[in-house]
Amino acid sequence: MSELDSLLEQVSGFFSVLSEPTRLKIIRVLCDGEKSVNDIVEGVESTQSNVSRHLNLMYRAGVLSRRKEGTLVMYQVKEPTVVELCRTVCVHVAAKMDSVAVESRQAAEVFRQGNM
Repeated sequence: MSELDSLLEQVSGFFSVLSEPTRLKIIRVLCDGEKSVNDIVEGVESTQSNVSRHLNLMYRAGVLSRRKEGTLVMYQVKEPTVVELCRTVCVHVAAKMDSVAVESRQAAEVFRQGNM
């Protein structure tokens, strides 16, 4: 395997970690700083076991860091570029969705008016 192939394999693995909606919700909750597992569960609006499974996977993949504070486990996004990347993609996708919604409304209006 070439060095480029190895790099692309690792990049693909990184994106696969981010390709699950619950994990993106976790990053959204953590984008403004460190949070406890309970805070993350509340912010994601999922079960503790489901969130913990995703947190562990993201930690093992190097996306998140964690530390213990007494009985609490605190998580944060390890690299700020992960948050920037997610924000950039969300803004891009939201803009496309807005554009499609405007086009759909315009098409519906044309059909409603019978101007075709």
